[in-house]
Amino acid sequence: MKRLLGVVAAVWLAAGAAAAKNVVLLRVNEIIHPVTAEYIAAGIDHAIRVNADGILIELDTPGGLGSSMRQIIDKIINSRVPVIVYVWPAGSRAASAGFYILESADIAVMAPGTNTGAASPIALTPWGAPIPLDETTRKKITSDAAAYLRSIAGKRGRNTEAGEKAVTEAKSWTEKEALDAKLIDAIAQSPEQIFQQFDEKTITRFDGRSETLSLKGASIEPFEMTARQRFLSRVLEPNIAFLLLIAGILGLYVEFSHPGWILPGVAGAISLLLALFALNLLPVNYAGVLLILLALVLFVLEAKFVSHGVLAVGGVLAMVFGAVMLFESPVPEMGVRWGTAISVAIPFAAITVFLLRLVLKSRAWKMAAGAEEMVGEIGEVRQAIEGEGLVFIHGENWRAISEQKIPAGMKVRVVSVEGLKVRVEAVSTQASTSSQRSS
Repeated sequence: MKRLLGVVAAVWLAAGAAAAKNVVLLRVNEIIHPVTAEYIAAGIDHAIRVNADGILIELDTPGGLGSSMRQIIDKIINSRVPVIVYVWPAGSRAASAGFYILESADIAVMAPGTNTGAASPIALTPWGAPIPLDETTRKKITSDAAAYLRSIAGKRGRNTEAGEKAVTEAKSWTEKEALDAKLIDAIAQSPEQIFQQFDEKTITRFDGRSETLSLKGASIEPFEMTARQRFLSRVLEPNIAFLLLIAGILGLYVEFSHPGWILPGVAGAISLLLALFALNLLPVNYAGVLLILLALVLFVLEAKFVSHGVLAVGGVLAMVFGAVMLFESPVPEMGVRWGTAISVAIPFAAITVFLLRLVLKSRAWKMAAGAEEMVGEIGEVRQAIEGEGLVFIHGENWRAISEQKIPAGMKVRVVSVEGLKVRVEAVSTQASTSSQRSS
């Protein structure tokens, strides 16, 4: 009986141990930037705290910032918990920075219908044309990138010669080609298939230690971005950052030109601060910034001078080109799209020029309220003015004073308003005086 209870207890403990297997899941389906690096670092730290059996990073990225990529790789290679990078789902890619991240993993896996590679460190314009570099600079950049790839892929026992071609020749591979080239460890259709295939397999960690995986039947615990990280991740999207920048400028302009509206100023200030946050983290091309500032100057000049639209058209073109040049990156997805730039520049130009023209015209308008608006108005004397009399102006009778004697029925002009009285002068007398001066 005791033996039977012991067997049951052992089976129960073994089942409990199997059920306790846990793999933390991280999802990356965007460009690589500082918020991505922060999220992956937090996820790996969480996996270490809960003593997870593994970390699974589902990856789908066109690439991103080299600095953020290196932060992610440093976290992966120093993780106490084995890291699996899985290019998933079908149709996904791990290009540019994503290729380095894939090669840094303890286990690199791709799903059917995915691709990886194209990791050449070349700079592209937003429309995909390469920026020319002198031969020495190009070789230095390429050599550094290739050496970094060899340092991480070689430690994982992967084919460094084939991997270098992604850097030197911008070569890409399908999942089958990558497996044949020994750049990845497996092709799998699901995480469960990965767990089953690598369960009880001994791997060599980056620091040289051997570790046996225990993954079969492991439960998957998704580790999601915080609300803050999701929000900042959207702000760092180049098109959103550009929209926030223009919205901030427009909001503050509306508030300054129409004081007291409050809402445009508050919204503009918040948008501009968020845009500055994004510009501080993204690779900004200052030629793009200068073109946007030039566009603002041209819009102001269009409102002040008659150019028959030439200045406005120039401003629109400057803003469009400034927008698409605003961020410099080898990844086209990290640039502002042409459609976004054009759809923002034209309405912004129209609103700015229209509002500025209203402001400039309003400065020439006479005051439409208060006693001051009486100055310069023409009225008719109803009671002869001999020091003081009565005039009819704006449908009202006003007490009027003048040094002249002005008979009833004469037209007078208001010179000033003094309390509840108006000081006037005869229109005909002023006209005759002007005539005598001119003669």
